[in-house]
Amino acid sequence: LPVMESFGFTADLRAGTGGQAFPQMIFDHWQMMQGGLNDNKVKETVMKIRKRKGLGEEIPTLDRYYDKL
Repeated sequence: LPVMESFGFTADLRAGTGGQAFPQMIFDHWQMMQGGLNDNKVKETVMKIRKRKGLGEEIPTLDRYYDKL
């Protein structure tokens, strides 16, 4: 189950089973998304994640973090 599709899964599962079941998730692997930030699907996914985390819409440039590498 991809992480992006798992939000709300626990609540739905518990509601559907009367609280008798709960999921156990184990990390399997990372998968690169095809395309770049100019691709609408990639950009939309990045923006949703940034919004969920309370980050600004602009993606920081490398020079903001370069001195910390």
